[in-house]
Amino acid sequence: MMNTFVDIETLYNGTDNRNIEFLASLYDNETLLSDSIESLFNKHIDSSEINNKRILIKPNWIKHSVKKTDKICLCTHENFILETVKVILKNKPSSIIIGDAPIQSCKWELLLSRNFYSTIERLSRLHSVPIVVKDYRMVTFDPENNKLEKEKNSLDNYVLFDVGAKSYLEPITDNKKKFRVTCYDPELLAKYHNIGRHKYCIIKDIFDCDTIITLPKIKTHQKSGITNSLKILVGINGDKSYLPHHRMGPIEKGGDCYPGYSPLRDVSELFLDKANVNIGKKKYKLYNFISIILWKLSLPNQEQTLAAGWYGNDTIWRTVFDLNLIALFGKKDGTLSDKPQRIIYSLCDGIIGGQGDGPLNPIPLPLGIITLTNNAYLMDIIIGYIFRLSIDKIPLLREAQKLLNGCMYSIYLNGEQISIEEINNIALDVIMPRGWTNYNK
Repeated sequence: MMNTFVDIETLYNGTDNRNIEFLASLYDNETLLSDSIESLFNKHIDSSEINNKRILIKPNWIKHSVKKTDKICLCTHENFILETVKVILKNKPSSIIIGDAPIQSCKWELLLSRNFYSTIERLSRLHSVPIVVKDYRMVTFDPENNKLEKEKNSLDNYVLFDVGAKSYLEPITDNKKKFRVTCYDPELLAKYHNIGRHKYCIIKDIFDCDTIITLPKIKTHQKSGITNSLKILVGINGDKSYLPHHRMGPIEKGGDCYPGYSPLRDVSELFLDKANVNIGKKKYKLYNFISIILWKLSLPNQEQTLAAGWYGNDTIWRTVFDLNLIALFGKKDGTLSDKPQRIIYSLCDGIIGGQGDGPLNPIPLPLGIITLTNNAYLMDIIIGYIFRLSIDKIPLLREAQKLLNGCMYSIYLNGEQISIEEINNIALDVIMPRGWTNYNK
């Protein structure tokens, strides 16, 4: 059995250098990035896990940059990915795929620079190793022009994986069809998720690879509190119509979208459903407009949002755990094995993280760390401690902690083994999303 670990390297010398300007400059320091990544790899990853193996790199490509600061805090930094690829190539893999499924409105042509593609092509030729960059989305949507593009990738590229009764969603599933994903057709979601059935649209590359290396950008998240090593695997699902994010309605009516019943909010959700059923049609914008107006008239507070962006969301962590279950134990025939089917490491880009209104609109967070782990549950708990969060008040972390009960693990900081309490030495206060302001009260 592999030793469970989290290894943290700090890239700042003293707290004076733990600032945005200094840390942002480190992304241009190829030598520092490469040396730091290679040091972590050499300590924990056996070359046999990469040599002549099919490697899947899963970065955090959530959407294209809009604000100037997005380049450093929104997605996994391009240079971080490139230096990781260079380190992997030293161990002579048979192939490398770099892939993710951003949100449906992401403009792929604006996501990555020309330099990124040209460097990938050069490295592929230099090492005689095929390296492919892939957009895993099956559906894209242009909200400005109300244009829906289905089957951007054909269904042949995916496995419709049914976790069934083993799903973490099963305990909260009934016949009321309450599961929702903001901006997606609720009728499709009800088709994929009901009692005893929980289907996901998983890219086949997951089942064809030998080793997965995820590259999360450490950030806060509206729905799950944080997003890192666990939630990054949402991007192995090609169509977000398969991903329950919350349950319709207030807590008082068996939902988890928001607290506090209001007739106006009730009707607003119904019009949002009408809009999402008609995405790509003329009716979409009208129904969506009515939904927004009704919601505003209901005078919602910061915990009441149509997207379930608050600490009472009890659905999203379950979906995230399902996808982690599939990634580790899933077989290409759509069944779960009792034994891990592939190796998964998580190399986290925490040089500059994201805080505030994450994951889509974060502001820079001067973390100054790179981390490596072979256990996503442990890694996210450690990030919770670095963020000075109450683990038992955040569903994603609370449930991850339950899975780790009785598990032996090691935590390293700059080469020295430490206790979990010593994480406080590098901890800092973060700005949480608006819906999480009162999570600890």
